[in-house]
Amino acid sequence: MRKVLVTGGAGFIGSNLCEHLLKNGDQVVCLDNFATGHIENLLPLIEAYPDRFTLIVGDIRNMDDCRKAVEGMDYVLHEAALGSVPRSINDPITTNSVNIGGFLNMLVAARDAGVKRFVFAASSSTYGDSKSLPKVEDVIGKPLSPYAITKYVDELYADVFAKTYGTEYIGLRYFNVFGRRQDPNGAYAAVIPLFVKKFMNHEAPNINGDGEYSRDFTYIDNVVQMNMLAISTENPEAVNQIYNTAFGERTTLNQLVSYLREFLSEFDPEIGKIEPTHGPNRAGDIPHSLACIDKARQLMGYDPKYSMREGLREAVRWYWENL
Repeated sequence: MRKVLVTGGAGFIGSNLCEHLLKNGDQVVCLDNFATGHIENLLPLIEAYPDRFTLIVGDIRNMDDCRKAVEGMDYVLHEAALGSVPRSINDPITTNSVNIGGFLNMLVAARDAGVKRFVFAASSSTYGDSKSLPKVEDVIGKPLSPYAITKYVDELYADVFAKTYGTEYIGLRYFNVFGRRQDPNGAYAAVIPLFVKKFMNHEAPNINGDGEYSRDFTYIDNVVQMNMLAISTENPEAVNQIYNTAFGERTTLNQLVSYLREFLSEFDPEIGKIEPTHGPNRAGDIPHSLACIDKARQLMGYDPKYSMREGLREAVRWYWENL
C-alpha cells in the first residue's frame, strides 16, 4: 500500500487522482485550502474510505501545512496551483505566491521528509511563443503570461533540487485537461465546461477570435494514467524528466463547438440549433497547441486510451447527469 499525498486534491484533477488511488488500494492524504477546489468532490471519498483517506485543510504557502501533509508519505502528486492565464494577468502577485512560493515550500518539505518521488503538474503554457508543432519537451519559447512563467520556474526548481539534493521528480506538462468534475462556474472556468453550461442553458457560447485556434484537449483519464506511471516507473532514465501529457491530436474551437452540439443534442435536440458568437482573441493565448508524446511513450510506456472525441462524449454525459 503506497502512501500518496495529493496537493490540490479537492480540485478537478486532484480529486480524480485521489479517487483512482483509493480504488487502487493506496493510502491518500489530500491537502487543499478550497480556494478553487470543492468539498463536494471529496465527500464520497471521505465516506467510502474512512481508513485510507485523510483530508488536511491547509495552504501550500504555509510551510507548517506542507510539512504536516508530507509526513510519512512515499510520493507527492503536486496539483495545487492557481490556474488560468487570465487570472494571472489580472493578479500576477497571488499567482506567483501560490505557484512558485507554494511549490518551493512543497519541494523543501518533500525533500526533508524523504519522499521517494515528487510528481508535479507542469503546463503546456511553458511553450510560450514557440511556433514549432508538435511541441517537443526540450524546445520552448518565451512565456506569454505570468502563469506560464510560474510553471516554467517550477520546472527549473525541480531540476535544481534533483541535482543539488538528489530529489527525484517527474514533471507533467498538461495540455488542456477536461472531464468529469471540471468546474463550469466562476470567472476563470475552462472552455469545455463553460461551453457545456452555456449550451445546457440554451445560451450561445462565445468563442475568442475566429475559432480556428487549436488545442490538444486531453481527457482526465489519460492524465490519471500518466500520473500513475510517474509514481510507479522503475526506469532510471524516466525520472528527473519533463513529459508532455496529452493525446497528441489537435482540435479547433470551431470543431469543439460542433462536437459539443452533436453530443448534447442527443439529450436535448434544441441545443443543436444554437450558434456560437465570436469576440476578440484573449491576451496571453497561443494560436495552436499540439503535443508530441513520443518521449512519454518511450520512457514511461504511456498509451492514452481516450481520444478527444471519446473523452468529450464521456464528459458531456457526466455534465448532463450532474449539472
